[in-house]
Amino acid sequence: MQRTEHILIVDDDVEIRHLLRDYLERNGLRATAVADGRGMRAALSKGQFDLVILDLMLPGEDGLVLCRELRAHSNLPVVMLTARGDETDRIVGLEMGADDYLPKPFNPRELLARIKAVLRRTQALPPTPERSEARRLHFAGWTLDLARRQLLSATGVVVSLSGGEYRLLRIFLDHAQRVLSRDQLLDMSHGREGTPFDRSIDVQVGRLRRRLGDDSANLIQTVRGEGYVLAAEVESER
Repeated sequence: MQRTEHILIVDDDVEIRHLLRDYLERNGLRATAVADGRGMRAALSKGQFDLVILDLMLPGEDGLVLCRELRAHSNLPVVMLTARGDETDRIVGLEMGADDYLPKPFNPRELLARIKAVLRRTQALPPTPERSEARRLHFAGWTLDLARRQLLSATGVVVSLSGGEYRLLRIFLDHAQRVLSRDQLLDMSHGREGTPFDRSIDVQVGRLRRRLGDDSANLIQTVRGEGYVLAAEVESER
């Protein structure tokens, strides 16, 4: 029997909480709705969730603070809601580790479509054929544990990755030493085309480089006018 995905809604607007909870449940998902960070922590301590819908403009601890907290402990996917359509808000949200964003007011059908797209990307990253049976991928002293979805340093330290960072790193590893354009990266990681001023891939590459440390700019290299390339050999461990 297929498991039903469980969505955690964090929004201080009681009408939006009820609307989203009821809408998601009518469309085959489980949903739990809370008003703030305290409620989010309590829900996460008691249940298993597949994705968090997180409002940016929360009283007290705002959505960015809570997103940063989630990223420090898990790779649980996050879709951020913002009442402002400012490009800066979207970029900051992505920098904090959100997997997608949607400005208010929004159509619940569009939010549902984005949730399903993020869940598909999170649950089913297509591997390249030669690495389909791999348990671990080794590169430049690093190890990506595919079963645990963990990045380990050469000394065995676990480096936390968001869902978006994990997907992006996996794409680079599956296409090592090949130049990938921003449009290709956006399509493979987010399932959508970019706009002329879409900086989301640059933001996520920047975040991934910070996870990989001081030499990361040489590991994930910028190819001017073309995109990015992972300049390392990748070995598979089965």
